[in-house]
Amino acid sequence: MSHSQGRVGLLAAVTVAMSLTLTGCLQDPNPRAGGAGGGEGVAQGGSTDGDKVVTVLGAFGGDEAVGFRESLKKFEAESGIKVEYNNSTDFTTIIKARVRSGDTPDIAMFPQPGGLIELVKENQIQAIDTYLDYDEINSTLIPGFLDAARVNGRVYGAPMRMAVKSIVWYPAAYEATGKPTEFTSVQEMQQIGAEIATEGTAPWCVGFESGPGTGWPGTDWIEELVLRMWGPDVYDQWTSHKIPFNDERIVAAFEEMDKLLLTDGASWGGSRGILATAFGDAMNPAFETPAKCYWMRQGNFISGFFPTTIQSNLDAEVGTTVFPPYEGGFAGQPILGGGDIAALFNGDDPDAIEVMKFLTSDQFGGEWAQMGGWLSPHKTFDAANYPDETTRSIAEMAANADVFRYDGSDLMPNAVGGGSFWSGMVDFTSGAKTAQQVADDIEKSWPQ
Repeated sequence: MSHSQGRVGLLAAVTVAMSLTLTGCLQDPNPRAGGAGGGEGVAQGGSTDGDKVVTVLGAFGGDEAVGFRESLKKFEAESGIKVEYNNSTDFTTIIKARVRSGDTPDIAMFPQPGGLIELVKENQIQAIDTYLDYDEINSTLIPGFLDAARVNGRVYGAPMRMAVKSIVWYPAAYEATGKPTEFTSVQEMQQIGAEIATEGTAPWCVGFESGPGTGWPGTDWIEELVLRMWGPDVYDQWTSHKIPFNDERIVAAFEEMDKLLLTDGASWGGSRGILATAFGDAMNPAFETPAKCYWMRQGNFISGFFPTTIQSNLDAEVGTTVFPPYEGGFAGQPILGGGDIAALFNGDDPDAIEVMKFLTSDQFGGEWAQMGGWLSPHKTFDAANYPDETTRSIAEMAANADVFRYDGSDLMPNAVGGGSFWSGMVDFTSGAKTAQQVADDIEKSWPQ
């Protein structure tokens, strides 16, 4: 099956040219001399300096930890530096506890930027411009990625892994209909979706159920729409609470989701089905004969939840295209996603700095990519390392993006991003509350 990147893929050359032109505008506003640091502002945590051992803490384990270690073997052999990686599923709690006890790792890889930003404010983390070439790394990253770790104008972490959320998946049965697999706008998708519904099939496959986390997949829909309808500046103001959660533009994004997903026939099972369907099972009806729905908007990780028969022949069984821009909204193609952000706790250790340089470069991750389940945040990463066309297609979507923004709920306080926003999506999807009522409730819940 062909895997389309959307018509935005035709603009790849223009996007690259623009990113190069804009490099000067994206420089760190508070640069420092490169190197190992030293003196005022140097983070003093971590293990013994210069001992050729670098301690790293992250959240991922299992096969992902294997892929990470495989990607370091060649570097370790050439540099003589041993990287000791430890992981915790309760990373957020553990890293805070280790900071409080004075037992920080040399490097930590944050799955959400909020915890990193909190520790920056406690002067625990070294700004990247003291040891990385800011302009060089910024020129190879997908535009906007470094903004997730920016505090008061300076950047304190750089991505070593990317997740892409702005993906529309569809089964072979949809391609067989002859209907478009690339879309110029959200409005065009809505129009085609209405045509599909009149033919007896729901256009959207949707599931918001996730146990105590039910509702979180719905937050991604609002984030996608805010980013497209109003652009990255408004998105940043919203996630940082510089505008209230119940700003009229955010309410409009809820109402747009209602048009897309909650009108009669738009989603398989309707509102009740959305809330009862586990997010990992959302696309299963698309693989039935005949298909009961066609499109699913979800991140790159979701392929691991597909039936085994689909996973074993992924390129032939599914296609992917980018969730399109909003006509009349942000002029470019945005990408919503996430990733693990590496941060340096030991600004005096030359070994830790060398590891950071490698982890955050476009040379890291080839072995992990070949194993599957890993994406580089660099446009310049060698896509030949990816194991299938589906993964290459998703990486190309991100590389062609005009701007990247981190998952909004991960940027918000946990009381909102992991609490009232989730429950608000349940209330809105069920019809228990209007968009305005939900937005007002979430605004009231924002910590003072």
